[in-house]
Amino acid sequence: MKTTFLFAGVILAGILLPELAASQKCRCGPHQCCSKYGFCGTTKDYCGKDCRGGACSLPAPPNNVYVPGIVTNAFFNGIVSKSARNCPGRGFYTRDVFLTVIKNYPRFGRSGSITDSKREIAAFFAHVTYETKHFCYVEEINGRSKSFCDTVDSQYPCNPKKHYYGRGPMQLTWNYNYGAAGKSLGFDGINNPEIVATNRVVSFKTALWFWMENVHWDFASGKGFGATIKAINGNECKGKNRAAVSTRITYYKNYCKQLGVQTGTNLFC
Repeated sequence: MKTTFLFAGVILAGILLPELAASQKCRCGPHQCCSKYGFCGTTKDYCGKDCRGGACSLPAPPNNVYVPGIVTNAFFNGIVSKSARNCPGRGFYTRDVFLTVIKNYPRFGRSGSITDSKREIAAFFAHVTYETKHFCYVEEINGRSKSFCDTVDSQYPCNPKKHYYGRGPMQLTWNYNYGAAGKSLGFDGINNPEIVATNRVVSFKTALWFWMENVHWDFASGKGFGATIKAINGNECKGKNRAAVSTRITYYKNYCKQLGVQTGTNLFC
């Protein structure tokens, strides 16, 4: 699997939501977009996927959907109930923690129409279900035998004593993801990747961080569920694991049905 948001001032550092902070720095004109890096412009680099304020072209501003009303106890616990009772993820992954974390991501499940919102929520939980086997696993199976160190990455060089295998709801993997997530969320992802599997809040934050940074914007623009598979594990889209693609789609269809919406087009990547 493959935000850093700058806060406007020390006083506001603990108040502003991540997605809103960058736009506070921009102070863009009425027809300009504020990028996640805090600069104004009018091209797709500013107004597209990385737009965080101003006249963003996609997706639509947050709607009034009440996410906790969609991700009900019955929905969330229905996923958990399909895992074994001795799973390490039971008690670690909870709806309460998820609802606490999404307060920092006001666009999650709230872009476009109500149908769009429900589809995004269904997509997110479809992938989480697949990655964790119904919230069973906190760490990747047999992950400790793999380092997942990209030695080409110079921004987040690996700690040779650490391993960057999948952890958390979205199975965060590779040093560059741990480093970027840690920088955005305020933990040392390179020297303490284990926190993703030991701190429930940090764990869910990394999943939402990855989703909003790499998946949300394409999905909200109408590219379909297939685009989310490609963003999370592009190798599966290259024919290397057709069974995985099929399983992810099955989960997505099931959750869309539970939430009372059609799946939309472009299911396959």
